[in-house]
Parts: sequence; structure tokens; C-alpha cells
Amino acid sequence: MSQQYQRYYVPAQSPWPIVGAVALFMIAVGAGNYVISLPEGGGYGGYLLLAGVAVLIYMLVGWFRNVIDESMSGMYSGQMDRSFKQGMAWFIFSEVMFFAAFFGALFYTRMIAIPWLGGASNNLMTNEVLWPTFEAVWPLLTTPDGTTTEAMGWQGLPLYNTIILVISSVTLHIAHTGLEQEKRKQLTAWLGLTILLGIGFLTLQVEEYIHAYREMGLMLNSGVYGNTFFLLTGFHGLHVTLGTVMLIVMFFRVLKGHFTPQNHFAFQASSWYWHFVDVVWLCLFVFVYVL
Repeated sequence: MSQQYQRYYVPAQSPWPIVGAVALFMIAVGAGNYVISLPEGGGYGGYLLLAGVAVLIYMLVGWFRNVIDESMSGMYSGQMDRSFKQGMAWFIFSEVMFFAAFFGALFYTRMIAIPWLGGASNNLMTNEVLWPTFEAVWPLLTTPDGTTTEAMGWQGLPLYNTIILVISSVTLHIAHTGLEQEKRKQLTAWLGLTILLGIGFLTLQVEEYIHAYREMGLMLNSGVYGNTFFLLTGFHGLHVTLGTVMLIVMFFRVLKGHFTPQNHFAFQASSWYWHFVDVVWLCLFVFVYVL
């Protein structure tokens, strides 16, 4: 008795992976050179960085176009859909580990390094030798050279951004429900509102950074507090930007009549990613701003 197997689409060889690798290499080298040469004007790094970003955008547009065409042509089976879901799940897991490393650095700084430097270990002379005027408190607002700054409070813009992201998760869920129930107007309206909320979040974060630089003296080189603050919030802002771009792509696909209640993995993956970004921000808001 012959056994029936479900077909599995295998795409032809594609140039996009190598194009993406070249783009990432250009971005890495360009960004590194730009930072090193920044006091003298940035060197050629800025141009190489912009070129790498342009190549990366070109790769994403071309690769996504191919995948969308394959999907709309009915080439993907249920098994392919499960493969996509597993891939997206592993991608989000890698992002969880990415942020876990930064939160781990924050935990190590606050719970281990600062008490040790303050003389909480067996060697009570640690701070007297390394930093005589050091006070074991968080946030560290004074650097060893005597430069002082201010800590970013949780009220105001950070609180507004928290409310915005929580609301955006609700609006995106309503849009997803509209898609599953074949309510296209509900899908379009609430998805558009989610995108506007994402743009609003990024706008307020830019305003927060301007306030930190100009009025608080808080910069990336403002000691370990400035490092952890800008690395965590900056990388999160980058992820919000990526999530917003993904939702914008989904919005235009919705306008073109793509997706059905049975076949909408791209929208589902974008939704997963957005909810993940929201959860990261809630953790960030508590551990970076409040505590």
C-alpha cells in the first residue's frame, strides 16, 4: 500500500543570503570605523554604514517579494507553514537571549559589582584603593573623573510610552481577531492604529533622548548607568522600529487583499514579534526606570 506524502516546496537557489551577508559586513565595518573616527569627523565609516543599510533594505525588499509571490501562488503547504512557525519561534527565542544578556549585565552591575566596589566583600579596602569617593548606590550618577549626571525618572515620557505599547498590543489583537473573522474593515482600522501607536512610541523616545542629552547631561559615555540605559532602551527602540516596519508591510498587504483566516502566517509572525517587543519594554520599564 503506497503512503501519501504532502508536497514540500523547495525554492530555487537565491542570491539574497549572500547579499544580506555583504550588507551586514558593510554595516559592522562602517559602524566600527565611524565610532573610532568620530572625534575627527567619522572617516569613511558613515558612508560605508549608509551603503550597508541601503544594500540591506534592497535585500529585504527583494527577498520578501519573492516569498510573498510564492505564498500567493499557493506553493506552500501545511508542512511549510509549520516550518515557518518553528523558524519564527526560534528567532524570537534568540531575541529573548539577546535581551537576557543585557538584563544580566544590569543585574551583575547592580547586585554584584557595585556592592563589591563599595567594600561589601571580604576586602573592605576595595573602594579605598580603586575609588575612594565611591558610594554603593544605584543609579551611579558620578563617574570616576567626577562627572555627574541625572537619572531618567519613570514618570513622564517613559510612562506615556509604556501606556502606548500596552494599548498597541490590544489594538493589534483586535486587528488579528478581525482577520480571523474575515472582518476586513476592523482589520485595516485597528492595524493602522497600531502602526500609529508604534510611530508615536518612537517619536517620544527620540524626544526622551534629546531631553537626556541637552537637559540632563545623560549620554552613552555617562558611566555604567548611561551605558546600560542607552543600550537597553536603544536596542529596544531598534526592535520597535523593525516591528513597525513589519506591521506597515502587513498593512499594505491587507490593502491588496492578502491573507485569509486560514492562511496568514506573515501577519501572525508580525503579531508575535510585536507582543514580544511589548513584554520586553514592560521588563525594561520596571528594571531600568522604576527600580
